Amino acid sequence: MNTAPIPPSADEPRWLTAEEQRVWRSYIEAATLLEDHLDRQLQRDAGMPHVYYGLLVKLAESPRRRLRMTELARYAKITRSRLSHAIARLEKNGWVRREDCPSDKRGQFAILTDEGYEVLRRTAPGHVDAVRQAVFDRLTPEQQKSLGEIMRIVAEGLQPSEAGADLPWLR
Repeated sequence: MNTAPIPPSADEPRWLTAEEQRVWRSYIEAATLLEDHLDRQLQRDAGMPHVYYGLLVKLAESPRRRLRMTELARYAKITRSRLSHAIARLEKNGWVRREDCPSDKRGQFAILTDEGYEVLRRTAPGHVDAVRQAVFDRLTPEQQKSLGEIMRIVAEGLQPSEAGADLPWLR
């Protein structure tokens, strides 16, 4: 009698092993809890969700604190529609303003205002503390390095390079 395991057919999925399933579920749980933790901290300290904070940071780091909306959507990995809604909320708060692009009649810039920069300056220390407590204070320097390498590999593998890829910021 043949006791060798039956190889999966070509149509059969490559199921996760028990260890892979444990790692995957740990990642999902940690990512969900971390995003919720950072959202709660930023809502409490500045009345904004984490994604809005990320937009303000990117604008603050950009030359003249301005960036094309398409570039900002690409950075945030969100649809242009979701970005437009976020920018409208940030405009209402006086933290960002839009300006038409002189070289492209359809394009717009998002510009971080002085008031938005001040909100970011006041909020950053609490946010950095929340990130440090949630992630870096729990890991050894070697674990931090490994986490960075792993996340870079995953991100690079998921970043489409072909033209016409179905990317959220192009929708």
